[in-house]
Amino acid sequence: MTDRPSVLFVCVHNAGRSQMAAGWLRHLAGDRVEVRSAGSAPAESVNPAVVAAMEEVGIDIADQKPRILTSDAVEVSDVCITMGCGDVCPVFPGKRYLDWSLPDPAGQGVAAVRPIRDEIEQRVRTLLAELGV
Repeated sequence: MTDRPSVLFVCVHNAGRSQMAAGWLRHLAGDRVEVRSAGSAPAESVNPAVVAAMEEVGIDIADQKPRILTSDAVEVSDVCITMGCGDVCPVFPGKRYLDWSLPDPAGQGVAAVRPIRDEIEQRVRTLLAELGV
């Protein structure tokens, strides 16, 4: 058992927004928060433009792999943050759900990913403050 809060980030392909959010949360919170990310229809790999944009701010997510969303991942998370995945996320009583409306970086270059990355950073910082981390 852990008293650390746990956060699950979900987007369709788990190759862009959710990977950036997880990267930011790991970077900013260290081991004070348990971080997960998943997708309803995971891609084969993380978007290279997303990896490059995160590298620009000193966060390496090149080793991350898209994962399928499971009910178990939602059930063991305190907060579930969706990003454009619609109604595919299972709902469990007592969980906190947030929906972050963010542009999809799929098919975009690094220049288009940067503002999405920066918006995610601000939202993750706000989340950390709300979690008291």
